[in-house]
Amino acid sequence: MFQKVLASFGAGGAKVDARLLDRTVRPGGVLHGEVQLLGGQVDQEVESLGVTLLARVVDGEGTADLPFQNVHLAGRELVRAGARIAVPFEVQLPWETPITSVFGKHLTGMAVGLQTNLDLSGSVVDPQDVDGVPIEPLPAQHRVLDALSRLGCTFRSATLVKQRLDGVDQQLPFFQEITFAAPAYGFTGVSVTFLARPTDVQVVLDVVKKVRVAKGGGLGGRGQSFLGTFAVEYSALGRTNWEKQIDGWLRGVAAPRGIFD
Repeated sequence: MFQKVLASFGAGGAKVDARLLDRTVRPGGVLHGEVQLLGGQVDQEVESLGVTLLARVVDGEGTADLPFQNVHLAGRELVRAGARIAVPFEVQLPWETPITSVFGKHLTGMAVGLQTNLDLSGSVVDPQDVDGVPIEPLPAQHRVLDALSRLGCTFRSATLVKQRLDGVDQQLPFFQEITFAAPAYGFTGVSVTFLARPTDVQVVLDVVKKVRVAKGGGLGGRGQSFLGTFAVEYSALGRTNWEKQIDGWLRGVAAPRGIFD
């Protein structure tokens, strides 16, 4: 009886441990894994078992872990004391899933993980396990990042912003900003956002330029944001000189435009 009381408070109860089977995955791909369900000291009934993709985002109140994909695995099953049960799973990643690494190197500021949730009947504590997910860029995303690097831009940081961008087709309630230093162009920084889709990826470039006179009023060294968007079709990736195209846009924004620049 004492064992059952302890289990109801999470002590000696069933536990979960997720194992990712893919070393890396890309946006729009399928993440494969396996949940190991370990029975506790007493028999317990599972109300539900599932996995959730979480992203650490920044909003007006600070940071929060935001779920953006859920997969239900099991429910209403009895787990015997000491049992070991393997539950395979597949998680379809949304096309707009943020990237967290490039060539295996973690992007500073990124936190995307797979949370395993176990709800037990009569249990006060719900055991859960979170594992980081290494998400590499799509070839089109990698090509744009490589072009920025070849133009002398150096990686500074990456952030997930809980917000919507105007004028673009955005599916998730947040977007990723990968920020580069761009001293050759005289900008405070250059940020790139990828909004991938099945056939192409929308690329949004955001630069902050110092202006002498802001259009809204005010003088002297104020920063003004400029946005540029273009689409990279997967089937035509190699037909465009992306260094030339991105350089042309950056130089166009950097060029003086009269009194406001």
